[in-house]
Amino acid sequence: MKTLAIELFSDVLCVWAYGAQIRIDQLKADYGERISLEYRFIPLFAAAHQRIERDWKDRDGFRGFNRNVRDVVSRWDHVSVHPDIWIEDPPRSSTVAHLYFKALQQVEREEALSDGGDGSHSRLEEFLRETRRAFFEQARNVSRTGVLDDIASGLGLPLDRMHRLMADGSAHAELHLDSEARDRYQIPGSPTLIFNEGRQRLYGNVGYRIIDANVGELLSDAHHGSASWC
Repeated sequence: MKTLAIELFSDVLCVWAYGAQIRIDQLKADYGERISLEYRFIPLFAAAHQRIERDWKDRDGFRGFNRNVRDVVSRWDHVSVHPDIWIEDPPRSSTVAHLYFKALQQVEREEALSDGGDGSHSRLEEFLRETRRAFFEQARNVSRTGVLDDIASGLGLPLDRMHRLMADGSAHAELHLDSEARDRYQIPGSPTLIFNEGRQRLYGNVGYRIIDANVGELLSDAHHGSASWC
């Protein structure tokens, strides 16, 4: 059976990636083992306060950004957002959470952790989902290690092993490789899907039918790794 490798680049604090997760879930439900999904994390909000203070300086700063995020989410009926997001104890960096994700990815590779609760999501996907919910729905500061530890513990994740991988630099090295991949593929932002070893790219708020069409076409084309005739 042919398997299509897909790389998904996102920042955990990106509202567009938060809203797009439902499409990734549908993609996995539709294609199952025919696709292999690798999560990669990019530092759009690595310096979140500085980014908002700079980019929203003339638009009411954090409160203006809060209104923007709430306006975006108001157009969707599958997710919700806390009214005080980005106002009450806003996270300073997405990098802390990304390091936790990379540590768990390593554990999953090394120890082949079983799927989560309903069998359709990996432990990483559960952790990513709950971290996003903690931030977007509860306005928790997910740049605090105590908050991330609490989420991970609630999911029964191997926190001691994850801490060791962060302490010895392994998770940092993995996160750096994501940054190298971002530069190699010239990733424009979050979320971005990469297919066919960088030959195809879907960026932003892309509808599911477009994603589905691309995946279906690549899986049906026996020569999808070859050079294009056009």
